[in-house]
Amino acid sequence: MSIKYLVCDWASAVFAWTLFFVFRKAVIEGDGLRDALAFYRDINFWYGVAVVPLSWLVLYFMQGAYRNVLHKSRLKELQQTALATIAGVIVLFFALILDDEIRNYRNYYVSFLFLLAVHFAITYAIRLAITSNTVHRVHSRQIGFPTIMIGAGRLAYKTYLDLEHQETYSGERFVGYVSVGDGEKDPNMKLVMPDLGTIAGLRRLVEEHNVEEVIIAVEDNTRDQIAVIVQTANECGDLTIRITPDARDLIIGSIKLNSIFHSPLITINNRLMEEWQYSVKRMFDIVASLFAMIILSPVYLVTALIIKCTSRGPVFYAQERIGYRGKPFKMHKFRSMYIDAEANGPALAKDDDPRITPFGRFMRKVRLDEIPQFYNVLKGTMSIVGPRPERQYYIDQIVKRSPEYLLLQRVKPGITSWGQVKYGYAENVDEMLERMRYDLLYLENMSLATDVKIMLYTVLIILQGRGK
Repeated sequence: MSIKYLVCDWASAVFAWTLFFVFRKAVIEGDGLRDALAFYRDINFWYGVAVVPLSWLVLYFMQGAYRNVLHKSRLKELQQTALATIAGVIVLFFALILDDEIRNYRNYYVSFLFLLAVHFAITYAIRLAITSNTVHRVHSRQIGFPTIMIGAGRLAYKTYLDLEHQETYSGERFVGYVSVGDGEKDPNMKLVMPDLGTIAGLRRLVEEHNVEEVIIAVEDNTRDQIAVIVQTANECGDLTIRITPDARDLIIGSIKLNSIFHSPLITINNRLMEEWQYSVKRMFDIVASLFAMIILSPVYLVTALIIKCTSRGPVFYAQERIGYRGKPFKMHKFRSMYIDAEANGPALAKDDDPRITPFGRFMRKVRLDEIPQFYNVLKGTMSIVGPRPERQYYIDQIVKRSPEYLLLQRVKPGITSWGQVKYGYAENVDEMLERMRYDLLYLENMSLATDVKIMLYTVLIILQGRGK
């Protein structure tokens, strides 16, 4: 379905550009309609056909227009198309059209409005047709979203009945249910969908059944597990997570009410920023990492030589950390400790730690040991700004005391973070918990502007050598 939107958007952009080119030739430049129809002989037209539609697709992709296309509404489609058209036409106008030779400035406004109106009308008309057809197919039960019910009691069964008997079908196709804890099960659940086991196997079930939605309908006696249940669902991928209203006050994060006939559910918003901000953040990560690795290449070389000459062992140190959605990855650093520093088991570094080499102490002060992580950022396992990743050994200890730590896994870990800026390296679990408070605060205020502030403070700390 995403491919259908993409192809139609490309065709719309080509058609709109063609009409605009003919309009410019016939009306603005005054060549007349007959001469203007010979646009195919103008090399600028073909340059536009090659570049302009692709630019529109990039803009739509950054906007998130091709995510969850089966869940689109016509009103949201109107809003998305209007905003993208205004932004795109402004950029296009200043990049390609503003330096054209014209008879008077009024023609600039006419050209701008013509391109805006034509591009929006064509693009939205085709999108509206596709979205309307999709909505019709969902409501008529021709297509649906593979869904798992989390819960096996009376509330789960009631939620199922409400969804199945609503006047307008909303698309949930239940592949089965999973139980939570030792609560009482409603025997009717087995009559309407398969019993898939417990929530412990949720990740496997999501992959096996290509699940797109989970609906959490747990009984009162398992309310205290809601945060863990939501985090477990989050770790399973980019799912739509809905929950019965009774537990809304237990959810940490941004939520919105979804009006479903007979059964209003809360949709948990897992996107902490607008889709375009995620796209810009990732693009910045790629460009900044490439730039840093090239510019800092002499620093890499000199640092590697000093490490090699001052202590025995490898230059780089790779350690398994837990990243986005709880997935493990190898994080790379310049080695700042003597080899076999953890021969007796995992241990956090301290200010006067004898395991740290003299040069390693300097590297940690100015964050020099962290710069190999630009490679992790380039791979996509990390971001430049995000909560610092920890090892599973310490995560297990932290979660016992503060389960909300798992919320940090909703975003990619980073080279620097609000917690790293405000607190620095942690020497024990208590300090990890203290630093976690700042990183949770980052989640609540996550934006491109916040990332910029954190990066500026990080540079200041490096220049002042105040790294802890």
